Amino acid sequence: MEPKTTWLGSSLLVPCVKELVAQQPTTVPHRYVRPELDLLSISSSSDAASKFQVPVIDMHRLYSKESMDSELEKLHHACKDWGFFQLINHGVSSFLVKKMKKEIQEFFNLPMEEKKKYWQQEGDMEGFGQAFVVSEEQKLDWGDMFYMLTLPARLRKPHLLPKLPLPFRDTVEAYSSELEKLATKILGLIAKVLRIDPNYVKDLFEGGFQAMRMNYYPPCPQPDLVIGLSAHSDAVALTILLQVNEMEGLQIKKDGNWVPIKPLPNAFIINIGDILEILTNGIYRSIEHRATVNSDKERLSIATFYNPRLDGEMGPAPSLITPETPPMFRSIGVEEYFKRLFSRKLDGKWYIDDMRIQNKEP
Repeated sequence: MEPKTTWLGSSLLVPCVKELVAQQPTTVPHRYVRPELDLLSISSSSDAASKFQVPVIDMHRLYSKESMDSELEKLHHACKDWGFFQLINHGVSSFLVKKMKKEIQEFFNLPMEEKKKYWQQEGDMEGFGQAFVVSEEQKLDWGDMFYMLTLPARLRKPHLLPKLPLPFRDTVEAYSSELEKLATKILGLIAKVLRIDPNYVKDLFEGGFQAMRMNYYPPCPQPDLVIGLSAHSDAVALTILLQVNEMEGLQIKKDGNWVPIKPLPNAFIINIGDILEILTNGIYRSIEHRATVNSDKERLSIATFYNPRLDGEMGPAPSLITPETPPMFRSIGVEEYFKRLFSRKLDGKWYIDDMRIQNKEP
């Protein structure tokens, strides 16, 4: 019997930007030009950048008796004040990470005929393409993605992960499993810091669904006119980002400035998603971020998203609700939450703002 899959949303089919770049255009096609964008950002080499250093959290210190309390406090402030941090000594095999980086590069370099086997199908958003494209007039990002649900295994599309070329398929399997363990640890630590009932978190996230978004941002002849990935907050619970090559491009919005993140070697970049903002009743906030491109070299990254189980119901954690701190967000079924998300284009923090109780119509 064919495994059960799930449908969360669709995205209109769009051209492959990598193929477009192969034709060596000197100007950017009109549909990618974004004159409304504020592309000004703090230079990573400027003096101002020194005050905008994303916190670094050491996983070893979080589990050491001598340093646990101070590192947990550091984690709390990173989640509360930044919504982003870099995680070192995370315990995921460096050999596996290196293998994943190499094979993602090879996957995006497959000939177009091979890639077509994994292309988005009409009415679905998994596969090669772009996400959140809901109209033919909508402006497009300067980048290609490969998106798929990876866990639980029963939700995988039969033509995607199970049919990936070897050894990439086995590497994705191993990486997916390791990042599920890592996400579970981070969520447990957050529950500990905020004194959320660990059983509540366990029940919500056990058997949770995981998705991967592999990003390919080709060089652009006019990088100041385009955006690799539009500004948004992640609608998920937790994002674990791996920078695949040495090109920078990720920027976060901090105190009204677009701040570039310089990835540390052998680190993951972790960020709080909208679901954790809801779960923590606004104590931790998801942060807008975007991807920029350059004229010299491609940039690759892979974001692994971790979420509650699809048949669950989510809202602010009951242990955080008191007469003094009433719920800021309404509760919603997890599957309904994602289906509503994928029905609109990516645009800042519109979705979580729509979940706020004060925005609810009477």
